[in-house]
Amino acid sequence: MNRQIEVLSPAGNMDKLKMAIRYGADAVYCAGQSFGLRASSSNFSNEQLKEAVDFVHSHGKKIYVTCNIIPHNEDLVGLEDYLKFLESIGVDAIIVADLGIFLLAKRVAPNLERHVSTQANTTNYLTTEFWKEQGASRVVVAREVSIADIKTMKEAADIEIEAFVHGAMCISYSGRCLLSNYFTTRDANRGQCTQACRWKYSLVEENRPGEYYPIEEDQHGTYIFNSKDLCLLKYIPDLVEAGVDSLKIEGRMKSVHYAATVTKVYREAVDTYLADPAHYEVKPEWIEELEKISHRPYTEGFSVEKPDETAQNYGASSNTQTHDFIGLVEGYNAEEGYAYLEQRNNFKVGDEVEFCQPHGELVHHVITKMTDEDGNEITVAPHAQMKVRLYIDTPLEEYAMMRRKCKVKGQ
Repeated sequence: MNRQIEVLSPAGNMDKLKMAIRYGADAVYCAGQSFGLRASSSNFSNEQLKEAVDFVHSHGKKIYVTCNIIPHNEDLVGLEDYLKFLESIGVDAIIVADLGIFLLAKRVAPNLERHVSTQANTTNYLTTEFWKEQGASRVVVAREVSIADIKTMKEAADIEIEAFVHGAMCISYSGRCLLSNYFTTRDANRGQCTQACRWKYSLVEENRPGEYYPIEEDQHGTYIFNSKDLCLLKYIPDLVEAGVDSLKIEGRMKSVHYAATVTKVYREAVDTYLADPAHYEVKPEWIEELEKISHRPYTEGFSVEKPDETAQNYGASSNTQTHDFIGLVEGYNAEEGYAYLEQRNNFKVGDEVEFCQPHGELVHHVITKMTDEDGNEITVAPHAQMKVRLYIDTPLEEYAMMRRKCKVKGQ
């Protein structure tokens, strides 16, 4: 198949952006310090945005910047200059939810492509046609649409379609939520969501204040709004055949480990499908990789049918993962047989570890010898970001992630 399918990865900061590109993303999306919906993420200063654009373009990839808040009048201060700045540094597109921001960008930064955010709730083909007529080059469809809906929307307008395929789901209609505003006065639609949907709730009867009843018969209460995470590896053929141009991974506030691992899995899955569409199957090792990162149980969302009660995770709001990210490879000395590592978590001689590489196969290893950066032999690497020489016969790629299986509680 000659058609190009974009793997679009989250970039909450510069480290995540660079790792996503190194692990196979065709494009990344990020935010400046204003006008985006992830105020809790570290985000990018203007200087960092310029650096990010230069880095991404040097690798032949694309970068999109979110301007997807639902603004009030006071939120518009500085917006015009910001849009002109994004155009001047060569950002490939902005992601916009509000029609006012969309029209302003069209007027003051006409060479800046505009993608319509999922926050704009595009759920039908008429709306797709509308955004095409307004000059949008891409629509990010709402999470509430099925693959069949997407096909109809694509056929209605000659416009690029982007769809979420992996990551956290919102229990509100494509993020149009008032829970955070109500409980904490932090506006979810202006980038300050507290994820109140993930909190633990109990039932209180009006005439019995102070008496809390679990909504289910469980001593811990229940997390009634806590959606499982989306995973559509299985449906890549269907999404491509429906006309989706960009497969979007959620997670700008998640870790470097998450960004790199999920990107690599979807990179391999897309390449496998494009190489032989008729025989595409989800490989067990892809699923194993997705279990290693921090996540909630997985769901297929609205892809085929409306989700039922099984799409919610009632038992807990915390994530699970099978492996910890404990070191980053900065180089390999072939003559002396050791990798340069930057420590990301405590590790020691005797640990069974594995290396996830940007391009190569997974490498398993038992640590038998390591030294500090001066060559002094050590048995443990306890200090944050300390430099370590780890002796291993197998050459390792730069930016490979060293991981260790999580310890079971109580051990």
